[in-house]
Amino acid sequence: MSTLDQTAHSSHDHDDHGHGGHHYHQPSTGEILGAMLTFSRDHKIIGLQFLFTTLIMLMVGGALALGVRWQLAFPFQRMPILGDLFFGSQGGVIAPETYTMLFTMHATVMIFLVIIPILAGAFGNFLIPLMIGADDMAFPLLNALSYWAMLPAIFFFGLSFFYGGGPAGGWTSYPTLSALQTAAPGSGAAQTCWLLAVTLVGVSSMMGSVNYMTTIINMRAPGMTLFRMPLTIWAMFITAILQAFALPVLTAAGFMLLSDRSFGTCFFVPAGIVVNNAAPTVGGGQTLLWQHLFWFYSHPAVYIMLLPAMGMVSDVMSCMARKPIFGYKPMVYSLAAIAGLGFIVWGHHMFTSGMNPALGMSFMVSTMMIALPSAVKTFNWLGTLWGGRIQFNTPMLNAIAFISMFVVGGLSGIFMAAVPVDIYFHDTYFIVAHFHYVLFGSTLFGVFAGITFWFPKMFGRMMNETLGKIHFVITFIAFNGAFFPMHLLGIAAFPRRLADPYHYPSLEHLLSLNQFITISAIVMGFAQFILLFNFFSSIFIGKKCGRNPWNANGLEWSAPSPPGHGNFESLPVIYRGPYEYSSPLTEKDYLMQTEYIPKSSQAAVAPTGH
Repeated sequence: MSTLDQTAHSSHDHDDHGHGGHHYHQPSTGEILGAMLTFSRDHKIIGLQFLFTTLIMLMVGGALALGVRWQLAFPFQRMPILGDLFFGSQGGVIAPETYTMLFTMHATVMIFLVIIPILAGAFGNFLIPLMIGADDMAFPLLNALSYWAMLPAIFFFGLSFFYGGGPAGGWTSYPTLSALQTAAPGSGAAQTCWLLAVTLVGVSSMMGSVNYMTTIINMRAPGMTLFRMPLTIWAMFITAILQAFALPVLTAAGFMLLSDRSFGTCFFVPAGIVVNNAAPTVGGGQTLLWQHLFWFYSHPAVYIMLLPAMGMVSDVMSCMARKPIFGYKPMVYSLAAIAGLGFIVWGHHMFTSGMNPALGMSFMVSTMMIALPSAVKTFNWLGTLWGGRIQFNTPMLNAIAFISMFVVGGLSGIFMAAVPVDIYFHDTYFIVAHFHYVLFGSTLFGVFAGITFWFPKMFGRMMNETLGKIHFVITFIAFNGAFFPMHLLGIAAFPRRLADPYHYPSLEHLLSLNQFITISAIVMGFAQFILLFNFFSSIFIGKKCGRNPWNANGLEWSAPSPPGHGNFESLPVIYRGPYEYSSPLTEKDYLMQTEYIPKSSQAAVAPTGH
């Protein structure tokens, strides 16, 4: 045992029943749900507030996606029931300007209100203090504000629907559509609401970022060295660094675009542009400047949406394979390499903008280099599974699906990294297939794995395993049915963002394939009600469980389920890393980070363990 461990063990003996001398209270389900309606500063409650909010937003974003899919499968046909409810003024059909609003807000809701806040907000808040042995976040009030800043963002996004049907410049909001208020339907007050909402989301993320970095650096329990942290915490830490460096750029760009729209500046508005017979614009702005600033944030944002899921899946996989994670340090270094490279590849989103070929070459090479650390992670996950005693339960099935979808999305990404190929694919459904495999397939299967794995810690009950597997099977099959054929659409040059692509005779034969995709998407969407029913019903009627129903090693599993205020009854002390499964030091197949084994016992047990 190291000197640090001996010192920690000694201090643990004296502080076993102290931890501030408070009386430990384990909350009931009613107390947890009640606290979610208050301005709580407890990190677990804030995490659950993020989780419940983002699950609701997931269904909203899914509904918007089904509107897009309906139009592509049944163009300008009346939508049953919902058509009259939402598009009554248009005869129950989706008008072209409404279609642009649907795909704009679908992507906006899914990225800014679902994927980023459910990973960094919900799981980051709930897990970080528990997994490093802290009693709360470093700045509890700032942590609470990070959630409550999301609510006005949701309000402004919702408000935008009441101004001409919503913003319609795409989730990227490229000028001049977004800079000139007369440019198109949805370019008026709706676009202003969109910009205000995105700015508030950025403020929320920045408050969380500062908190996560400070907490992980300064508040780890005795013995919790950096290389004893779980990969989930490493991923959250690196994600927080990404947010801290990338978000100010998007925030500044957002203020500049608001200034162009409201105060007559011309950061992004070129001179002499005539839109809808309005007076020519005055100025000398650069429309491409917005693209550079936006993608400088938004490509690292891809990894903000991906890295936490990578860490969570690593923890789930090691536990359910009953093996240590294969190559722990290379996994950490590859997380850092992905994040670092993520800052120098934003230009691959702009290959069709007419950039200098030399610059395009540099972005092409750096983009291809990201495949290297990604491959390290993929092969290490496979190495973790190899020879393991795999438990094919719901968390593990979703974790394996995460890897599968990540590989498919990564392989299709290699195509777009090459400039000549991307010029053909860029505005086709090949791109849609790629980023849904990476951001929807990978990320959400990682979220599903995380929800089912840590649900017992959140509420002290288990989710229904049968319902979990039914949800997984339907979602996995329907997801691939919806998005894999999009690669074929892209190869056939089927364009995105057009309400009626069948106007071109060369695309008419793709209607039947789009109908198959839409039916698969509808099945996938309705399958999420199984997840919601399982989640909310299990809070009240799920099977009660103890502290460690998975026989896992992580520090969070030594706390009561659900943990009370302060998380732990006594100050935890860490003696080893989080992946000591099948250790020769114990007869059990797991060895928790807090379990102290004297040297004499180690010498006695070790020979029998081989």
